Amino acid sequence: MTDVVDSDELLRRIQRARAWAAQEERSWQARGERLGREDPGDPGEARDAGIRAVAYGVVLRVLDEILTPGRHATPG
Repeated sequence: MTDVVDSDELLRRIQRARAWAAQEERSWQARGERLGREDPGDPGEARDAGIRAVAYGVVLRVLDEILTPGRHATPG
């Protein structure tokens, strides 16, 4: 069953999701850098970590745009 959520709770949930995405992005970036330094013979794992960091970065930018519309707009 779905619960009704007021706007304040929705905002809190989006902010928590944004904080989590930022943490994951940093974590995957650090892991990719560490793998690149420690095991340059297996670039696949470092590349995978880099791709995940980019994906979390995209989620982070989307949530930023939801929280502060128009602030992050790129010139067209």
